[in-house]
Amino acid sequence: MILLITPSARGQQCVDALKAATGRETHWAQNLPEAATRLRQQIYSAAVIDQFLVETEPEESDQTLEHLGTAFPVYINFGVTGMDRLVREVRSALHRRKREEASARQAVEEQMRSEMGETLTAMLLSCELAMAIPEVPAPAAEKIRAIDNLAGTATAAGRRTESYGLVKLTRFGSDAAHRFC
Repeated sequence: MILLITPSARGQQCVDALKAATGRETHWAQNLPEAATRLRQQIYSAAVIDQFLVETEPEESDQTLEHLGTAFPVYINFGVTGMDRLVREVRSALHRRKREEASARQAVEEQMRSEMGETLTAMLLSCELAMAIPEVPAPAAEKIRAIDNLAGTATAAGRRTESYGLVKLTRFGSDAAHRFC
């Protein structure tokens, strides 16, 4: 969803143009308090903010910006900006947001894989060391072997997933690999 924040009389026209161009539901807040309320109630992909409001109501503007959350802010001077430029700016912001989300997702995935690999390696090593202790009771040895097998299976599955992701990356380009991940 997109939130349009402007007192402009062309607000409904802008809403219609943005919805037609992006295919996303678009809401219109005619003032900053209304915008803050909407931002608290909904999650928006982008917030198109009239620069006039930012300049004439700086305190309310700051309060509203605190509620943006993950909405990508797009500042527009509605006094001089036409519909085509408005649509271009919003599309550009949505693309930037999409790229940033993909990059953040990839970083989190890599971090999780790294941490999981370290944990599994520690488990495998601990099992190996536990099995090296003389006279380990048979039921305990059985449990240790089961943990060792599970950790080994999880490690192998992680490697297969990584390899598959790399194959997708090289065969279909990075966009396909990001969709896979």
